[in-house]
Amino acid sequence: MTDPAAWGIEPGYHDVGGAWHDAPAGSVDAVLEAMGADTAAPDPVTERDVWVVNQGDAVRCDGEWSLRLDDGTEQEGRDTVPPGLPLGYHDLTRSPADGPPVRVIVTPAACHLPEGLRSWGWAVQLPSLRSGTSWGMGDLADLGLLGRWATSVGADVALLSPLHAPLPGLPQQPSPYFASSRCFRNPLFLRVEDVPGAAAVGEVEAAASAGHKLNRNRLIDRDAVWRLKLGALEAIWQTSPARKGSDPGFARYSAEQGDLLQGYATFCALTEELGRGWSEWPSGLRRPDSAAVANFADRHADRIRFHAWLQWLVDEQLGQAGEAIGLVQDLAIGADPAGADAWLWQDSLALSVKVGAPPDEFNTNGQDWGFPPFDPWKLRAAAFDPFVRVVRSVLAHAGGLRIDHVAGLFRLYWIPKGVEASAGVYVRLPWQEMLAILSLESIRARAWVVGEDLGTVEPYVREEIARRNILSTRLLWFEPELPARYPERSMGAVTTHDLPTVAGLWNRSDQDDQRRSGVEPNSESLEGIRQRLASWLGVPEDAPVRNVIVGTHQLLSQAPSAVVLATLEDAQAVEERPNLPGTTEAERANWSLALPNPVEALFEDPLALNLAAALSVNRPG
Repeated sequence: MTDPAAWGIEPGYHDVGGAWHDAPAGSVDAVLEAMGADTAAPDPVTERDVWVVNQGDAVRCDGEWSLRLDDGTEQEGRDTVPPGLPLGYHDLTRSPADGPPVRVIVTPAACHLPEGLRSWGWAVQLPSLRSGTSWGMGDLADLGLLGRWATSVGADVALLSPLHAPLPGLPQQPSPYFASSRCFRNPLFLRVEDVPGAAAVGEVEAAASAGHKLNRNRLIDRDAVWRLKLGALEAIWQTSPARKGSDPGFARYSAEQGDLLQGYATFCALTEELGRGWSEWPSGLRRPDSAAVANFADRHADRIRFHAWLQWLVDEQLGQAGEAIGLVQDLAIGADPAGADAWLWQDSLALSVKVGAPPDEFNTNGQDWGFPPFDPWKLRAAAFDPFVRVVRSVLAHAGGLRIDHVAGLFRLYWIPKGVEASAGVYVRLPWQEMLAILSLESIRARAWVVGEDLGTVEPYVREEIARRNILSTRLLWFEPELPARYPERSMGAVTTHDLPTVAGLWNRSDQDDQRRSGVEPNSESLEGIRQRLASWLGVPEDAPVRNVIVGTHQLLSQAPSAVVLATLEDAQAVEERPNLPGTTEAERANWSLALPNPVEALFEDPLALNLAAALSVNRPG
């Protein structure tokens, strides 16, 4: 008889109020079916075993063995793999053959965390960061411009909203947290004029002129931007050395990315040809390893190289932006089931379920986030390769990494197909191994890590992320104590993209925005935060909002946190939050409101300069 607990399915959960909720029997059965669970417990060893070991530990391995290290060197021995293996991903075989080959992952004890880290910076929704030369939305050149100014006023980091690649074509997905691929990036962020060869292509000048006109509207029109940039980039591609195979930079990038880039670019070309929704494509094209896909790739090699070239361009421009300021990348918790990651890694995903959250006081029906989870057992059978590639990709050109919903590395709330979000069940993930891999990739990239651990998080989760040197998150809106009491191993901020700006809270315009968008605000909670803020600042209820913004960040500057952040929305006294959870595109322009003033305006803006001065207190430089 199948044992749900053995397959990682939890018997229920405690809600935010502490009440216990049993896992619905029908949902448990559906999750078991989604996993293909037909035995009492999963077989821990399939085609390839995985050993995750701490650096310095000896490993028992009976009989003769040979080990190929990930640098290409080889070792041989008998019975015990001695301590001293380097960090990395190594492949072990036994002779005579005794069981499947083994992926030996040697990991450090914790993530990279510089001693005495004391940084401050800006939280940036890159699409909203327009300059006078943007094409309707912020791009990587704008990020470099911001970075050079930010470092001149004492900042050293910029936390970016996810740069993950959306589905190609129209309409363009506005949410950066619902990507086609977390391994590749959005070509909309390219500064077309900076692409090699752009100056010699006549179509670029006309497209740039049309793009600049899009800046007149505060609402970001991604579809219009996509049309302009895609047309200009296609024109540049026609004469690009990369198309002719004579660009060493593109060749090097393609070799480094290997089959993953080829698979992603092939998916993009297939989507352009067949439309979105790979599960509805002809059966021969639904699997990336099929003969039909190989034949398609042969016939469409030029278009596939074009999509790979776009990724190289983004990588190059992101690296240039990272020379101006330390970049902190943001990793979304999942990806679009119709996207490239789902197509490429379909064998490691539970495609018949979605991830979400159980009911709480703000979402009484629960939440369905729309993307499928990794099946913990199939992920392990794949030697965690998909997880490794996601983490490694998002760490490129990064000095830090924010993990959205870090508790999702420990367990996720699965909602079977056809079931209400309120009837989901929690499934445990192999979090020890995943945290070990995260630590390894962090050390290799020399990038610190912060986990978004807001809301109801089990105590052991915070204990484990602390043990791994992963910073916790502290928000002034949520904390009952002054920032001076925040822990050192934290990232402190006032708000996030999903929460009110200081102006929106203080003027109560955020509550009005919610009502206009069909959401009934939790006025009691918001008023409580407002009153607490007034008390902390010692200001009257009608204090000018700009004074409140500066005073709030003066409070934040007192935090001993390793990193503190201000938002560019607060630097411009914006009243709207970037995203209002629980609303649709028809109800509100989530992720699509540009900052009211271009990035150049920050350079002389007294409010932005006052925030920079406040946050530079007790910070190096």
